[in-house]
Amino acid sequence: MTTTAPPRPARTAPTGEPTRSSGPVRARGAAAGRGALWTVAVLVPLAFLVLFFAYPVAVMVGRGFVADGALDLSGFADVFSRPRTWRIIGQTLAQAGVATTLAVLLGVPGAYVLYRRRFRGRAAVRALVTVPFVLPTVVVGVAFRSLLVEGGPLGFLHLDGTFAAVVAALVFFNYAIVVRGVGGLWERLDPRAEQAARALGATPWRAFRTVTLPALTPAIASAASLVFLFCATAFGTVLVLGGLRYGTVETEIWVQTTQFLDLRAAAVLSVVQLVVVAGALLVANRARSRRERALPLAAPETAVRPLRLRRHAGEPRADGIGLERAAAAVTALVVAALALPLVNLVVRSLRVGDGWGLDHYAALGTVRGGVTVTVWQAALTSLRTAADATLLALVVGGLVALVVSRRPRRPAARRAVAGLDALFMLPLGVSAVTVGFGFLVALHDPFGLDLDLRRSPLLVPVAQAVVAVPLVVRTVLPVLRAVDPRLREAAATLGAAPGRVLRTVDLALATRSLGLAVGFAFATSLGEFGATSFLARPDRPTLPVVIFRLIGRPGPESYGAALAASVVLAVLTAGVVAVCEGLRRAGEGGEW
Repeated sequence: MTTTAPPRPARTAPTGEPTRSSGPVRARGAAAGRGALWTVAVLVPLAFLVLFFAYPVAVMVGRGFVADGALDLSGFADVFSRPRTWRIIGQTLAQAGVATTLAVLLGVPGAYVLYRRRFRGRAAVRALVTVPFVLPTVVVGVAFRSLLVEGGPLGFLHLDGTFAAVVAALVFFNYAIVVRGVGGLWERLDPRAEQAARALGATPWRAFRTVTLPALTPAIASAASLVFLFCATAFGTVLVLGGLRYGTVETEIWVQTTQFLDLRAAAVLSVVQLVVVAGALLVANRARSRRERALPLAAPETAVRPLRLRRHAGEPRADGIGLERAAAAVTALVVAALALPLVNLVVRSLRVGDGWGLDHYAALGTVRGGVTVTVWQAALTSLRTAADATLLALVVGGLVALVVSRRPRRPAARRAVAGLDALFMLPLGVSAVTVGFGFLVALHDPFGLDLDLRRSPLLVPVAQAVVAVPLVVRTVLPVLRAVDPRLREAAATLGAAPGRVLRTVDLALATRSLGLAVGFAFATSLGEFGATSFLARPDRPTLPVVIFRLIGRPGPESYGAALAASVVLAVLTAGVVAVCEGLRRAGEGGEW
């Protein structure tokens, strides 16, 4: 037998009148808490971006456009009247355009084989394809240089220091973007539409051209725009392989800044590069939004099938085996080509005179080639710096992804969120040289304060974090956008505070992509060279800076040490990728 407790009397005020319900008070308190939380989530990243990106870049560009305290835009006419400027711009667009076209043509078959088909060792091939993208640009340049120089395996082609060498290295570096970007969508496409076209009599090629290719177009456009962006802003690879003859806008900014001390020309070129980058980002953002709307139509369980390279007896010839065989052959050749520079780099690092040995690796523990530290000391500095930069990038990028993942109802708020997303992508395209030199000229008294931030040991990690933040955002954002809003509403209905909702819903699901975000941020920071070359202290250089200095020193000993140091840096970044791939299997996340 159960009894019910009598109703509790209403609480009364000292005057004897009942008090108002505390429900509205709690609701107002919760709303105020949410408002404060989102305000902090927006202001902290914006403050970071303004202080460590917008302000240094603005000061750097302003130095070129302000003369005697007055605005002077004559630099545009001066710089654009030089034939050298148009040659540099033409080379940049040509190299980026050709490399992007080749990366797409080679990457689409690779996306089909690695994401649409299943075969033994597919995970290992995926990891191998991803390694070049996270390799430091200096290592990529050294690897191709050792492959193409006279006496190298491909030295008979006489491609060292040519346009073709630069394009090949850019394709090598960006092939993974097309494979992962297009393959991630292709893996989720429902195959029944293509099957229906085949049942109606379409050939395999026609079914692909009229059904599959239009569905993949947003992903291809997004990947192509990102490849063009990375090719147009490549620095270390072009500097090592192309030198001054096949330089780009990025390397020309470095030349004008460090060799000619012509800040006005560097500022004009920075503006030109920013315009090109803004156009590429606009195309990427529009293509990405189209792709996100197409993803709910995916059916990954039914899309992936075993790879078949043979036609069974009695099977008709028009079943697509020929196209599948061609795609597999192209992918096999590309994977072999991707492995060749890395294998040759290791082999050349073991070559000592006419024999073999570990002499170059033994020399890494000594100071040589005008460098004040050993390679192992530089490697330790790089690891510590990358760890600090990764932590900063995770905090800032995580907050940006959290804010941008929301879909407000008001059009003005939606535009503000989209603008914030685009704003934090700009560091990908602005010259790292501009950022690094901007740090030097702007942070000795930021905003007129008596504070010299250039002496801070966090200066290099902060510069590297500026570059890594966009990668963190692009990795975490798709996962947060996929969170069902009803989960948050249910948690709030059950009494969870705003902070607890974020912790138990958003953060719990975002951890699926945090491993990948940490890996990409760490690998990017580990290999960053453009800004670090300006900011690293002589007694604390990072490993990419040491490698570049060793390359510039004459003699086989310095070059051999540079090869061995490049192998060390490649192993470090490849290890990071391997760990990321292992963590990623716990849950797919991100578009990288």
